[in-house]
Amino acid sequence: MKVTLTPTLIKTLCKFQQNEITESVIYSKLAIVVKEKSNSAILQRISIEENGHYEFLKIYTNQSFTPNWFKVFIYYWIARILGITFGIKLLEKGEAHAQLAYTEVLAYVPEMKSIIEDEDKHEKELINMIEEERLEYVGSIVLGLNDALVELTGALAGFTFALNNTRVIALAGLITGIAASFSMAASGYLSKKAENDPSALKSATYTGIAYVLTVGLLIFPYLIFDNVFICLGATLTIAILIILFFNYYISVAKDLPFKQRFTEMAVISLGVSAITFGIGFLLRKFSGIDI
Repeated sequence: MKVTLTPTLIKTLCKFQQNEITESVIYSKLAIVVKEKSNSAILQRISIEENGHYEFLKIYTNQSFTPNWFKVFIYYWIARILGITFGIKLLEKGEAHAQLAYTEVLAYVPEMKSIIEDEDKHEKELINMIEEERLEYVGSIVLGLNDALVELTGALAGFTFALNNTRVIALAGLITGIAASFSMAASGYLSKKAENDPSALKSATYTGIAYVLTVGLLIFPYLIFDNVFICLGATLTIAILIILFFNYYISVAKDLPFKQRFTEMAVISLGVSAITFGIGFLLRKFSGIDI
């Protein structure tokens, strides 16, 4: 039954209504570009449900809205670049925060609660049905990324004091990193092959690529700065940013806790760097070698 709402509540519902049509368009656009037919069908169903939310709210606002095209653009490209699962779960997290504002409205439109909760639950079930290759191999990516961060930040910290030459450090780090990436990928392949895993090659490829990309980012400061300590500081900053971004990505895409995973990974990487920096200092001091 339609009820009379205050101007303030109508304004709140109008915000919700535009948000629903905006998300409907985002899902619809993503459904068109997704290659997997099953995923495309899921996204199209969610789009239809979001449009249903929009039409339901329209009963109370008596207004029509166009999508927020800026938001459509941003989330569309986030999903295209960083993956469908990450993009839509990030979108749904924003919607979850907006749910707090429904409390006041529910006092006037109590039937909205069951309708919205049922449909939101259905949408989450649909989202969890989406299959995405990059998330299937997240374990392999973590292996390459984590090993590169721990090993190379440690190696570069040691090289920084032992060698004291940015170009030599960059060369040594690059050789170490590339050799380690092939070793890690090969070990990963043999391990999966021994388990008769049909995805052994693809898993090893993801591990190797994650390792090489991390190596390139960590070595980059040594190619543009001359002061070895500035280089080391920049490298450690990049390492923290990689850990921050990756753990946030995984926490959103796979619904995992962020803070604990980030802290653990950062402490390990920085701890190894501190230890190897000390080893480099001692080796240079007692070996008598100066480069």
